[in-house]
Amino acid sequence: MAASSDIAPPPTHSVAAPAPIQLLRHFADWSETDVFDVPAFARELAENPNRLSTFRRALQQGDAALKAAFQEEIPAHQLVPARACLMDALLKGIWQHHVAQTAADLALIAVGGYGRGELHPGSDIDIMILLAPSALDVHRASMESFLTFLWDIGLDVGHSVRTVEDCAREGAADITVATSLMEARLLTGSANLLEQMRAITGPDRIWPDSAFFEAKQHERWSRCHKYNETAFTLEPNIKDSPGGLRDLHMIGWVAKRHFGAGTLHELVDHAFLSQSEYDELIECRNFLWQVRFALHILTGRREDQLLFDHQRRIAQQFGYQDQEQNLAVEQFMQRYYRTVNTLSQLNEMLLQLFAEAILSADDPDEPQPINRRFQARRGYLEVIRPNIFLRYPFALLEIFQVLQQYPDLKGIRASTIRLIRDHRLLIDDKFRNDVRTRSLFMEILREPYGVTQQLRLMNAYGVLPAYLPEFGHINGRMQYDLFHAYTVDQHILFVVRNLRRFFLPQYAHELPNCSAIMDRLPKPELLYIAGLYHDIAKGRGGDHSELGAWDAVRFCRQHSLSSFDTRLVAWLVRHHLTLSLTAQKKDIYDPEVINDFARLMGDQMHLDYLYLLTVADIRATNPKLWNTWRNSLLWQLYQSTRRALRQGLDNPIDKEGRIREVQLQARQQLSLTKIDGERIDQVWEGFGDDYFLRHSVDEITWHTRAILKKKHDPRPLVMSRDDPSRGGTEIFIYTRDQDNLFALITSILDQLGLTILDARIITGHSGYTLDSFTVLEDSGAPLQERSRTKEIITTLLHHLQQPDAVPLRPSRHISRIQKAFQIATVVSFREDFANSRTMVELVSWDRPGLLCRVGQAFMDCGVQLHNAKIATIGARAEDIFFVTDRENRILNDSKKYAELREALVEQLDSENP
Repeated sequence: MAASSDIAPPPTHSVAAPAPIQLLRHFADWSETDVFDVPAFARELAENPNRLSTFRRALQQGDAALKAAFQEEIPAHQLVPARACLMDALLKGIWQHHVAQTAADLALIAVGGYGRGELHPGSDIDIMILLAPSALDVHRASMESFLTFLWDIGLDVGHSVRTVEDCAREGAADITVATSLMEARLLTGSANLLEQMRAITGPDRIWPDSAFFEAKQHERWSRCHKYNETAFTLEPNIKDSPGGLRDLHMIGWVAKRHFGAGTLHELVDHAFLSQSEYDELIECRNFLWQVRFALHILTGRREDQLLFDHQRRIAQQFGYQDQEQNLAVEQFMQRYYRTVNTLSQLNEMLLQLFAEAILSADDPDEPQPINRRFQARRGYLEVIRPNIFLRYPFALLEIFQVLQQYPDLKGIRASTIRLIRDHRLLIDDKFRNDVRTRSLFMEILREPYGVTQQLRLMNAYGVLPAYLPEFGHINGRMQYDLFHAYTVDQHILFVVRNLRRFFLPQYAHELPNCSAIMDRLPKPELLYIAGLYHDIAKGRGGDHSELGAWDAVRFCRQHSLSSFDTRLVAWLVRHHLTLSLTAQKKDIYDPEVINDFARLMGDQMHLDYLYLLTVADIRATNPKLWNTWRNSLLWQLYQSTRRALRQGLDNPIDKEGRIREVQLQARQQLSLTKIDGERIDQVWEGFGDDYFLRHSVDEITWHTRAILKKKHDPRPLVMSRDDPSRGGTEIFIYTRDQDNLFALITSILDQLGLTILDARIITGHSGYTLDSFTVLEDSGAPLQERSRTKEIITTLLHHLQQPDAVPLRPSRHISRIQKAFQIATVVSFREDFANSRTMVELVSWDRPGLLCRVGQAFMDCGVQLHNAKIATIGARAEDIFFVTDRENRILNDSKKYAELREALVEQLDSENP
């Protein structure tokens, strides 16, 4: 029966606090089971009739003592059971003052984590009052009084009130209840009731082994799916993420259900774990307990998610220190990720052993031979003899190729996984220099199927880091920013996965252009090698692209690739950021930029390889990073470079020729609607060359028609349209120029909750400005509803028609994550003499209203904006602005630089700009 319907809510008490009491031994005297001085506590209760304040103070003093002990470096694996002992003493003491001690029809039971004897500072206190059916009415008042007392002293109690029959019924209906009951532990009262409950909820009555195991497997699948099947996220949950404490709990639950095991060590007795594996498991548990204990103390509550700010503070508390190329928080998190990876491996192995023992015990056990070293048993691959890896070390790689060649196999048998783990030390320089192992590794990369899956398994079982020691260096390494959502090793494997998807026909619908390009590449495996090495030198110091290129050269030479292929792979690694940086930070409408980039590519093949690597890299960096805007931006650069290569590097794109071509095509389109050339010339006269370089023929046609239709209407022209080629919605504004226009428009768009992806500001010779903004919703989604675009246009028109309109102050909330990554603003300048303008590069922390503040600084300094490249890299804004003074001249003056830098820093870094 549910407690909520049977037990009244707690009333409010007001009591006076007695003098402090000494309830705990000195820290140095603590043991895992003896933390609470029960006789002293009993004497205090006898002397103090105000039991509520006595227990409240006891709880506060006990928690304070545990916190102090942790700060004095008593490990959490002693303090976690110590807090359970403290709670045992408190609850027993409270129970005896509320419930008759002679009652044989009641029992106070600890369940869940508390039942296991594990309590962290913020853990729930899960209890069950077990009673005979006739006892509810008899003891209702005393039970209500007991539970009310617990709430009043400040305990976060999860409780239930059940009969033995209730336990059987509710346990049979809900695997979560059944699991909690399995961990039941008697605190006080009738031991007979507990034994009855255990008997009626045992595997011979409800949830037999196979059903229990399958239900727990499904629970784990759902939990892992919630966390995207990976423990390597930026802010992991140390309890529920894959490889977290819940995986450890699951091992214990299944062991208890199947073997009746009371401790994990009993799995050693049953030959399910070796002693070394058990020690490894406990080491992982102890580290995670240490982190969780620190997290609960730090936050003052139950908190299991390692948020960025918590990571920094715990790293400092644990004694990590910043190094030149490795922050303290990155060192701490690398330890964390390696721990959960180890726990995941052990969990997978044990669950497979359980599956064989529980689910497949009656299946045919006849092995099916595959080759001289391997056979299949019950759908899993295994070695023929336990000494196979000793006799044939190259089989440590061969086993993964066999999995590729036999896709019907479910995986590697747990006993063989154990052998792989035990023989990883065989992968030494002699192993790496063996022509058989080198050939096997390249064959794995060239297999038509299973490349990604096998590289992941090789990494999980420690084979890949052993075979490629440079990969082992970045195993579990995180980068403390919002741009990189995964550890470096996981990111690299995601890159290879994305490249493989371009190759496989079933994924061609995702990015058809990429799949079409991949179809014409002569050697896809070269892309996979470049993907493996593009970030492999992260954290070493120096340029990771250059260092990674040298690593790639060494790999290619060791694996007998040709000189041409080696140079191509090294070139890809060296330039893996070049295409994305060009697209995001340079003016790709400028023919000179395209000509320079085409010269760097050299030919179509290099462009094809680099484009695919770039797309795969960005998509594997952060799920929120890839969108239709980035897709269109990279594709535009690819197409422009492809045209330049076709035209020939000796015949570069001509700026004037490009303008003539665009104008001719636009005139042809406009003539279809009976617009004569003279009217077109009147509109275009004041636009300037930049306009025709930075807008497509379709855009120019759209703008021209609207401006001609406007005629002499003095109101600003504001219109919008979806622009699939740019991956967002284009907001076009044609109005008289004014000093604060950019700041005003960007502040309005910010108020409307829009993210600005691109800004093209063209100030015409006739006193009008043509401003184009490409926007998405703040969530990154495109604008969907017509009412939404109508709202944007109406709001812009309203403010633009106000003669004294000033930029609106940011009203959007600055997120927790944005605050956690605040950085000082850095401003640099570069002159673009060819286009008579100055490039202002700004790096700051991203937050609402940033572009408005930049516009305000430009206005204050008399700077005119012509174009902007908006790039948000995680929590960093890395924007480039192309500006002149009010007379359209480049700045090129140290005093002007200093003035503008000071204004930008003042706007962006002061608390109240």
